[in-house]
Amino acid sequence: MSDFTTDRPQTPVLDRISLPSDLKSLTDRELYQLADELRAETISAVSVTGGHLGAGLGVVELTVALHAVFDTPRDKIIWDVGHQCYPHKILTGRRDRIRTLRMGGGLAGFTKRAESSYDPFGAGHSSTSISAALGFAAARDLGGDPGDAVAVIGDGAMSAGMAYEGLNNAGHMGKRLFVILNDNEMSIAPPVGAMSSYLTRLYTGGPFQELKAVAKGAVGFLPEPLQEGARRAKEMLKGMAVGGTLFEELGFSYIGPVDGHDLEQLLPLLRTVKARATGPVLIHAVTKKGKGYAPAETASDRGHATGRFDLMTGVQAKPAPNAPSYTSVFARALIDQASRDDRIVGITAAMSDGTGLKKFAESFPRRSFDVGIAEQHAVTFAAGLAAGGMKPFCAIYSTFLQRGYDQVVHDVAVQGLPVRFAIDRAGLVGQDGPTHAGAYDIAYLSNLPGFVVMAAADEAELMHMVATAAAHDSGPIAFRFPRGEGTGVDLPEHGEVLEIGKGRIVAEGKGVAILSFGTRLSEITKACEALHARGIAPTIADARFAKPLDRDLILRLAAEHDALITIEEGAVGGFGSHVAQLLAEEGVFDHGLRYRSMVLPDRFVDHDAPYAMYDSSALNAPHIEAKVLEVLGLGNLQGRRAENG
Repeated sequence: MSDFTTDRPQTPVLDRISLPSDLKSLTDRELYQLADELRAETISAVSVTGGHLGAGLGVVELTVALHAVFDTPRDKIIWDVGHQCYPHKILTGRRDRIRTLRMGGGLAGFTKRAESSYDPFGAGHSSTSISAALGFAAARDLGGDPGDAVAVIGDGAMSAGMAYEGLNNAGHMGKRLFVILNDNEMSIAPPVGAMSSYLTRLYTGGPFQELKAVAKGAVGFLPEPLQEGARRAKEMLKGMAVGGTLFEELGFSYIGPVDGHDLEQLLPLLRTVKARATGPVLIHAVTKKGKGYAPAETASDRGHATGRFDLMTGVQAKPAPNAPSYTSVFARALIDQASRDDRIVGITAAMSDGTGLKKFAESFPRRSFDVGIAEQHAVTFAAGLAAGGMKPFCAIYSTFLQRGYDQVVHDVAVQGLPVRFAIDRAGLVGQDGPTHAGAYDIAYLSNLPGFVVMAAADEAELMHMVATAAAHDSGPIAFRFPRGEGTGVDLPEHGEVLEIGKGRIVAEGKGVAILSFGTRLSEITKACEALHARGIAPTIADARFAKPLDRDLILRLAAEHDALITIEEGAVGGFGSHVAQLLAEEGVFDHGLRYRSMVLPDRFVDHDAPYAMYDSSALNAPHIEAKVLEVLGLGNLQGRRAENG
């Protein structure tokens, strides 16, 4: 497919599809045409909304084949991560809303149970599909929901330990379920590790490839006249390093590799295994990420995540930034520190570009490690590096670091090892929604003994925190920063080492003090400009540290003001709770201090533009202004409306 010149391509077959059951009436030839039209519709829709394009294009034929053969939603198709689910959404009654993808009030960018019965299991993190599918299969056999369970998992997601755990348990239990390995040689970053090399050997097996597909695992599914010949072929291949051995040892019948874009292969194969399988089956489908759209096929990430783009050229409509991104500032600061300290190393978990470690790797390839989608391993690997005398910076998104929390506690904190955690995507992240929100790291790190937890108020502060982390050797230290552009402040040539546990006064005032932790500081400044017009001049302070707290600063603010408000881009139980604990222990509340803590709401905040998400969370400037008026007893109708969003 190459001729996409209009927003709405001609789709006569797709126009006949309201739900997957409509595919049952199509001939195979019509299914082939449907796949072409579905690809065109996906490209057209994502050009309007932006989103994860390449992964969906790589599974168009697979999506058509699965819905044509299986009986959804009775049968459950579980898309691992959900990056590739856009064609699935188009076929499952959501085509009329596909151009609301990732927008406020629109379709989610991932599968979501609350959105459709055709999304049996939601996911924004990888490698969960096999475990979930096994759960559905076990529930079925115990009298729960009927139907088959099909997990579609990418090769990159197979680098995570959870995928192996699911495979191992599924093979042991022997229940009927289907795992489709969508092998596109590429996850978000180039896949790493032994599994990637193993899969590469499977589909580059030269002239034996077709023979292997017949011989390995598929014998029992063949028509009887062909089975004997296949058995002889299998005997011939004994002793050779043939495909599927790992999966067969885990208890799966292995079939493949097969061409994941060839419906002539996929349709009869899926029909056969659906009719004949009695235990776990793994189908190894080789696909191409970005298939059918040249700009995606030729992009370095195969169109993994895009903004809105021009259909003809693929050029994305990205506005020129007003300031460098926090991620790029982190990368620059880390490179600067590493150029002067050869013990600094960088670790990421399959997000080298997203975390800025790609730039670091270009400067220091021997000191950069991408461990694949394996956050648990990344954290303990970093702990080992620290124990071995290095200065590891473990750069992981806040939401993904949750997956390595046991290792943060057990392998880092308990041992007091100086691992530096660079926590990107702190706070609310926009169109990726609640699965990717960095809402909990303040709380889940600040409760750990010996941890230092920082948050940058702007990009200059981020540079200082990188320098501080590099200099801190007495235990674990973390610093958090958001997605997107900085505030445009002047950047120093080098970051300065901050005194641990010491904040700063940004503006002196009286009556009420606002103590900020993180990048809400810019919204506080806006709120205070409005308050000045009312004759109210709050003191503004930047805490810098959630742990250890700046005890002297906090007690001074409490003593010199009638009211104290803390603000953070995190869930309840974080910075504000620690401040309240300190004030309570010091008996400050016994003497009438009015205290408020502004945090993210106790709910998962749905995807939207970041400003709108913070608006619904009552953490923007109007809400801060209203909170100040309320705590001073000056709240008016306008202020209360702002506070309530």
